[in-house]
Amino acid sequence: MLRVPMFVFTLLYFENLMKIKKHKLFLLFSVGLCVVSFLYCYKTLHQEFLLRDLSHHKSSLKSLVMLSGFLWGDPLSNNSFLFNTNNHKGVEKAMRQKNYDGKEQAVADFVMPDPTGPHGELHKRTFVLQEDHTPHFIHTEMGALCFRDGTDMASSKVKPSYTKDNEDQNLKHKKNSTVVDHTLKPGRNVAECVCRQGWHGPNCGVPTVIQHSNLHTKSHLKLRKVPRRIINAININHEFDLLHVRFHELADAVDLFLVCESNFTAYGDSKPLTFLQLLLNGTFDYIKHKILYIFLDHFPKGGQANGWIVDDYLRTFLTKNGLSRIQGLRPDDVFILNDADEIPVKEGILFLKLYDGWTEPFGIHMRKSLYGFYWRQMGTLDVISGCTMAMLVSVYKGDGILLRRREYFSMPGFRQYEKTSGHVLIPWSIGSPVHYGGWHCSWCFKPEGIYYKLVSAQNGDFPRWGDFVEKRKLSYIRELIRTGGWFDGSTPHYPPTNPREHMFAPKYLLDNYEKYDYLLENPYAKG
Repeated sequence: MLRVPMFVFTLLYFENLMKIKKHKLFLLFSVGLCVVSFLYCYKTLHQEFLLRDLSHHKSSLKSLVMLSGFLWGDPLSNNSFLFNTNNHKGVEKAMRQKNYDGKEQAVADFVMPDPTGPHGELHKRTFVLQEDHTPHFIHTEMGALCFRDGTDMASSKVKPSYTKDNEDQNLKHKKNSTVVDHTLKPGRNVAECVCRQGWHGPNCGVPTVIQHSNLHTKSHLKLRKVPRRIINAININHEFDLLHVRFHELADAVDLFLVCESNFTAYGDSKPLTFLQLLLNGTFDYIKHKILYIFLDHFPKGGQANGWIVDDYLRTFLTKNGLSRIQGLRPDDVFILNDADEIPVKEGILFLKLYDGWTEPFGIHMRKSLYGFYWRQMGTLDVISGCTMAMLVSVYKGDGILLRRREYFSMPGFRQYEKTSGHVLIPWSIGSPVHYGGWHCSWCFKPEGIYYKLVSAQNGDFPRWGDFVEKRKLSYIRELIRTGGWFDGSTPHYPPTNPREHMFAPKYLLDNYEKYDYLLENPYAKG
C-alpha cells in the first residue's frame, strides 16, 4: 500500500487554508465596497431629498389632472385639461409644511392685500386662459394668407396665369420653403406674400431665428387654425427694469406671465415684497391683466446650508403653484420658464404660438452680456426653456426645475409620452450662435443693484462674492462695470459693440434710451 508523506497533507491543508482566506478577503472587500456605495448614495439622496420628494409627492400634483382621471396621465388622449380651482391651497400648504425650516423664522415686513378690499388676495386668485383672437394673418387683395408682421403688404401681388416659367418658379419656391404651402398648384394663379427682411416661408410667418435654427422639421411646419396660448414663468427679486423690458417685448406673444415673489432672499434673509407694491400702485397696469402673482411665504428647509436647494425650489414652487391656479389649459399650450435676466425675442415665441410641426423640448440661444448690453460676451447662452403643457405634465411631472435640465430622456414618462404623442422628441433651440433668439443680461444693474444681488445670492455657486467685504464696496463695483472685469480679478476680452447693430438690445430699451442709458452705454467709461 502506497503511503502519502505527511508533508503532502500539510501542504494541501495550508493550500486550502489560503483559498479560504482569499475568499474571506474577497467577501470582506465586497461588503466594504457595498457599504461605501450605500453611504455615498445615501448622502446624495439626502442632499436631493427635497427635490426628489417634490417630484413624487402625489398630493401636490393633484392640482392638475386630466379628463381621463389618471394623475399625470397622458395629456394627448384628451382635448382639454380639468382643473380643481381650489387645489392650489392644498399644494401651497403641503409644500410649506414639507419645506419650511423651523430655524429660519424671520419674516419680512410686508402687508398682503386686504381680502375684502378691491384687490383681494392676489396670491390666491385663479386665472382663466382666453383664446387669442388677434388677427395675426390677413388675406391680401389677391387672396394670399400672409403674416402681418412679416409681410410687405405694398408689394404683395398675384402672379399672371400659368406658364412654364411659373411652374419652374413654383417648384423652386417649394424647394426653398420651410412651410408646407398647399396653394402652389400648377394651372392656377398663385397669390404670393412678399416677405420683409428677416421673415421666410410662403406666409412670411417664419422668422430668421427659426429659419436658421437647428430645428429638423422645418419642412413639416404648417399654420394652426387656433393659436396656442403661451405661459411665461419667472421668479423676481429686484430685476424690475428687465421685467418692464420682458413685458413690453413679449406682451403680444405671451398670454400669461407667472411671476413669483418671496419675502425671503435666496440667502434666507427677509425682504419686502416690492413687486407686489409696484403691482398695486399702478406701475404695471399696462400688463396687469396678463399677470398671475405667486407668493412664496417660506424658505425651503436646508436652503441656508445648501443654496442649490433654494435655486431649485424657487422654480418648483413657481411652476406647481402657478399651474394649479390656471383654468382652461390645453395639452398643446406652451410653457416657458426663464430667469429674470433671460428675455426671449418676440418673433420666436409667436412662431411657437402660430405653427405646428416643431419638436420639443426647445431651448433659446441668447446673446450674453455683463453689467449692460455694451459688454457682449463671446458665444451664446443656450438654455432648455420650454415645451408643451402635455410634455411638462407627462414627462417633467409639472416641475419647472426638471425642464431646465437636459435629462428628459431618462425620466420615467419620456418613452410613454413619445409613444402616445407619435412624435420623436428631439431638442432644438430658437436662434443660433449667430442669430440670437433672445438676450441674457447678467448682473445688469446700477452699482446699488449689484450690491443687493451680492448679499442676496444663494449660499452656493462658490465663491460667494457677497461674503467678501471688499467686493461689496460700491467703488469696487463701479470699477468692475467700467472695465468689464469679474470679481476674481480677471478682465475677459469683449468684442466691440454698437447700439445700432442688430439684436444689440430689446426694442423697448432702445426706444427709451435716456431712461435706460445705464444698460446701453458704459456709464463709467473714460472718454
